[in-house]
Amino acid sequence: MDKPNQTQSSESNDDSPSVISSSVSIGLCSGNDISFRSFCPSKPHKGNDIRWDAIQFVKSKDGDLGLGHFRLLKKLGCGDIGSVYLAELRNMGCLFAIKVMDKGMLAGRKKLVRAQTEKDILGLLDHPFLPTLYSHFKTEKFSCLLMEFCSGGDLHTLRQRQPGKHFTEQAARFYASEVLLAMEYLHMLGVVYRDLKPENVLVREDGHIMLSDFDLSLRCNVNPTLVQSKPTNARSMSFVGTHEYLAPEIIRGDGHGSAVDWWTFGIFLYELLHGKTPFKGNGNRETLFNVVGQPLKFPSGSNVSFAAKDLIRGLLVKDPQKRLGSKRGATEIKQHPFFESVNWALIRGTQPPEIPKPVDLEFLNNNTTSKSPMPPNNKETPYLDRSSSGLYLEFEFF
Repeated sequence: MDKPNQTQSSESNDDSPSVISSSVSIGLCSGNDISFRSFCPSKPHKGNDIRWDAIQFVKSKDGDLGLGHFRLLKKLGCGDIGSVYLAELRNMGCLFAIKVMDKGMLAGRKKLVRAQTEKDILGLLDHPFLPTLYSHFKTEKFSCLLMEFCSGGDLHTLRQRQPGKHFTEQAARFYASEVLLAMEYLHMLGVVYRDLKPENVLVREDGHIMLSDFDLSLRCNVNPTLVQSKPTNARSMSFVGTHEYLAPEIIRGDGHGSAVDWWTFGIFLYELLHGKTPFKGNGNRETLFNVVGQPLKFPSGSNVSFAAKDLIRGLLVKDPQKRLGSKRGATEIKQHPFFESVNWALIRGTQPPEIPKPVDLEFLNNNTTSKSPMPPNNKETPYLDRSSSGLYLEFEFF
């Protein structure tokens, strides 16, 4: 992901970490005796999260949230419909990830429905391995989603740092089991994820995972067993997703349902264990041909266990009706011998393979104030309205 220069700000010493702590304590505990559950009763998994109180405290003072309430510290990455920034809620010391989408761009590229679908899905979620949508707001030019920040980066970057650029089987099992529970929950809500890949699996500060990016997801009104898509829509979707992860039925333009997620889960596990995907060709066209027409092969000399290979084979069956998970969903996959050692009921208490280093907010603050604003991407780069710091901040989207 792109890593442009951090944005410039002119905060005073009142924004230091020590003052941040006291301001939250005084503002929320003494000045505003309002509990979190009064404002978000549908999110019990995040009931003790101080961010809800911080947001409500700001709203009680200033009304609706806006971009002026945040300092953008770092660009975390960009996707097809927007860019994500690490941001600090001013005077609160709370970090968030803000997805910023240009409303004009969304309309011009006919992406408004995708952006709305992502917002609707995020608003449904309440699960330890899925993102929390704290708030959403719009300005004249931008639509913004306020989500939790994961300090450990993504599994693609983490995999690149492993010996041989692949995870041990124990580590792969840990990450795959948490992804599996997240997908099981999504399917129970009638959501087909459709975009599983290591880049979309983020690592929280405690080492556990969080799925991200729901703009390609499909929301159904019933249990997602089969969604008949028009061939034109299915073909166009095949070029929106990641070619190496596309299920054969999407490439062929067939109707598809939740079984596509079990195909991508098989590709995902294969990549975690081998450091590459099984059907990658020299170009996108060859990759698509391999997915549809070539048999699954494992690298020669692979040290992966029989159970892991057997699970991947079951998931990467080209006929979705015969694919593992097509009959009883995640239950079939959880009962596979590869996951025999997983205690599903206590998985949140399992020690993660790695714990990310804590975010140094003081370092980010110093670097933000010492560096110049991000250079413009082009003449059409949209500008944020003048913030309380008196400076212009710029957004880059692609």
